[in-house]
Amino acid sequence: MSRPRTESETKLISKIVKECAQRGDVVSERLVAFMVEAVLLDPTHGFDVASPLTEQDVQKLQQLCLAKLMEKCSPSLDTIKMQVYFDENYTSPRALLEEVHRVLESRLTLLSREITDSRVKTGDEMDVLYCKIITYILLRSDMGSTTDTNVQEVAAVLQTVFDKNELGPFVLLPKKDKEEKLHELTMIVTRIRLVNKANTKGKEEFSIQELMPALKEALPATSNSIKKELSLTQELAWKYTAVLEKLTDPDIKPQECDVPIDLLRPALYNVRQHEVFLKLLLTDASQCTRHAEKLHKELSSQLKLLRETSLPETAIPTSEVFPLFKDASKLWSDLQSEAKLLNIFSDIAINLQPFLASQDKIFSEACPDSFLEAAEVKTDEQRLAELLSGMHAIDPAEWKTQEWFMPETTAGFNELPLEYNGFCGYALVNRHGLLLPGNPHIGVLKHKEKFYAFSSREAALKFASSPDDFVAQVAEKAKCCAELIQLLKLPQQFSWVTPPSEASGLNQEQQCVKPVTKCEISTQTDLHPVERNISKSHEWNEWELRRQAIKLVRV
Repeated sequence: MSRPRTESETKLISKIVKECAQRGDVVSERLVAFMVEAVLLDPTHGFDVASPLTEQDVQKLQQLCLAKLMEKCSPSLDTIKMQVYFDENYTSPRALLEEVHRVLESRLTLLSREITDSRVKTGDEMDVLYCKIITYILLRSDMGSTTDTNVQEVAAVLQTVFDKNELGPFVLLPKKDKEEKLHELTMIVTRIRLVNKANTKGKEEFSIQELMPALKEALPATSNSIKKELSLTQELAWKYTAVLEKLTDPDIKPQECDVPIDLLRPALYNVRQHEVFLKLLLTDASQCTRHAEKLHKELSSQLKLLRETSLPETAIPTSEVFPLFKDASKLWSDLQSEAKLLNIFSDIAINLQPFLASQDKIFSEACPDSFLEAAEVKTDEQRLAELLSGMHAIDPAEWKTQEWFMPETTAGFNELPLEYNGFCGYALVNRHGLLLPGNPHIGVLKHKEKFYAFSSREAALKFASSPDDFVAQVAEKAKCCAELIQLLKLPQQFSWVTPPSEASGLNQEQQCVKPVTKCEISTQTDLHPVERNISKSHEWNEWELRRQAIKLVRV
């Protein structure tokens, strides 16, 4: 669904935002726009998205959107809010760092402008300008807060490389030269402070975390907290899956359950979406932690080398010490960036928790557990192991009209971009919206350049018999449950929703890992594909052309 937003829809979105605010619920325009599109898309509401909206349609659309946005204890609404929040706050680590640096620059721009535009004349004005330079260096280096102790330390170091008496020539410099001087002073003071910190620890190995309290807190805690939250979410997902699997099994007589399927299903979607987001955060946090540990070791070694090189009783040329200072400062800056990234990932994970609140109010632990007495709760890993223990795989040789990929014959099998976020499309259609994780080892079906995994051999065979029909039915399911559009990653059918993976700045071709098949083949380009186009008098050799020219001159 990729159509431009009409003027009436734009006005409607603003109107709904104001109406929600009057009712005491603050919502973003993006959430309202999402809800408007979801209501229009739902076939049960009877809107024709190909035709302009009439005045009655607009009024009906407004009432439906307000009703959905004002729902209480709605896992479906919480999932949509979670998706909107994540899309607004999550992007690639590189883009996050760029935003952090941009915010830091914006905070320091005013202070830098005050320093570079200053025209001091009196001694008091000189003192004020010098204090501003100290504050700028402290904030830019990010080595501690602006406490008296840190300010005194920076002032003492700065005094050794830039005395107050040098403020006179500094004020007379052009603005650009002043900015460069500020940057140079920041780097020098930071390096000296790092060496001083290293020397205060003696000759034994010291901990960088003591120099950066933020890293000391974030490095071990972020990944562990996300793992703990992910474990709790997965336990809920496995319980809801077991209950729904039992309720939707056609071979089992329907049983009564205190919680209806219409509430269990969106609850499952809610925790599965939370699981997807936490896995993304955990992957980035783990990579960030490994990089930070590597930088920690490199910086420790660099400072140890600096400490040994710059002993008081030895005279070392500046050309030897300055590169070490520069490398240490660069490592320190990179380590700061990793600490800030870890804090961002931790904040996002914490801010996702309120979007699970509806389940705490609707479902008590006793409700699903009581119904699970006769059912077995299986983890995703257990489901995979059960299928691997039996002979459930597809035999590609039996299929002439469909292409199957198997793990033992396909390079990069585990990197295949599976449709529906790896869930089984057949189970979603035939089990009343049940989300069952697909098992690629059964066989991955390639259909129209897309790859599908299935929860069982039977599901794979039936889906492969008419894949277009099942793809269309999955799209219809997503129209009725808007949260499935992003959860199942359906950007082509519904392009107005941007999944988190596309927010990383990679295009679709860069994200898709195409399977590599091996075969012996050779090719040869024809020397002259079209004989009649050959110019017999053409000569490419420059020296031959010169010889011909000399002959013409002599004649």
